[in-house]
Amino acid sequence: MPKLSKRGTELPTSPIRKLVVYSDQAKSKGIEVLHLNIGQPDIEAPKEAINAVQNSNLNLLPYGSSQGSFSYRKKLSEYYRKNEIDVSPDEILITTGASEALTFALNSICDSGEEIIIPEPFYANYNGFASAANVKVVPVISEFNSQFQLPSLENIDEKINSKTKAILLCNPSNPTGYVYSKKEIITLCELAVKHNIFLVVDEVYREFIYTDTKHYSVIQYSRSGKNSVMIDSVSKRYSLCGARVGCIVTKNKKLMKNLMKFAHLRLSPPTYATIASEASLDAPDTYLKGVIKEYSKRREVLIKSLRKIPEVKVSEPKGAFYCIVKLPVNDAEDFSKFLLTSFHNENQTVMLAPASGFYSTPGIGKNEVRIAFILDCKKLIRAVKIIKLGLIAYKEKHPLIIE
Repeated sequence: MPKLSKRGTELPTSPIRKLVVYSDQAKSKGIEVLHLNIGQPDIEAPKEAINAVQNSNLNLLPYGSSQGSFSYRKKLSEYYRKNEIDVSPDEILITTGASEALTFALNSICDSGEEIIIPEPFYANYNGFASAANVKVVPVISEFNSQFQLPSLENIDEKINSKTKAILLCNPSNPTGYVYSKKEIITLCELAVKHNIFLVVDEVYREFIYTDTKHYSVIQYSRSGKNSVMIDSVSKRYSLCGARVGCIVTKNKKLMKNLMKFAHLRLSPPTYATIASEASLDAPDTYLKGVIKEYSKRREVLIKSLRKIPEVKVSEPKGAFYCIVKLPVNDAEDFSKFLLTSFHNENQTVMLAPASGFYSTPGIGKNEVRIAFILDCKKLIRAVKIIKLGLIAYKEKHPLIIE
């Protein structure tokens, strides 16, 4: 047997998709699985995006610009200006999803063995992107009891050393739903300038905020222009996850030159997906307002329902469409597996995302799950009922429960 790479062997498994094999087995038995494990919106994409693809008359799909079509980048820059983010088309690089954007960013910023600081819990694939780039993740713990607010500046500052190349965070946060304030973003920008490192902010959930807090982009703070990198995507905003179209935005010309080298390696972003993404920006303002209103309702229904379950604790997300839930079990991953393999109610069960995979520090989050409120209110209420009944059944078989 030929020896495989250490990098590939040690690449962490996605906690979001880790239990898919058990979900597939449940479905093969005719059991309906309610998916709360993945941020896949069920709301229709803008008709402008779908129509643009259906009505295209292309007879050939040639290579496009490695940076992404100018018309799309121009339209994006206009969209950002509406959100008080002043960028030019030349400061935008179109990527195959935010995933590729993050991969390009880490490989352009970091050398092998260098470090990035991330407040945890964080989007699980950040671990994978860092591992693939041979970059070390240095976590700074955000606390459940404080609603996962930004750790103290001292805690972050003391982690910075000669190997530190960047601070990475998601705003609003996946998986916690925390929204970083303008003051917090500026504080991190100043820290990045002080230590001459990058601040990379994943802003794919920009519009999904359910309080009076206004989103503040890392690009808006002019003093840190050369240190700031924004990651974005149409996946969640316009329900175009399968399009796989994202972007990197930075005013650092030297960094953009490095990023372009990686863009050249993958030649160009996908044509039809770019057509759909560009057209989505033509959707009326009422589209996103309706989407946000619907997610706001789902958020309220989910939190209210979960808090009725004895011993269950729920964080209250201010944005995105996720929350972290503490369950009265020792091992939330084992419970999640139990729901798929050994429990169903009225021929239905639920798939959760064990939260331990959203931490880098070993042993943390063992009794937590991330729940995505991407199903309609009726299904969310039903899913919570299944979780409640599942906990009762699980407790009977596993008496070592955290009380």
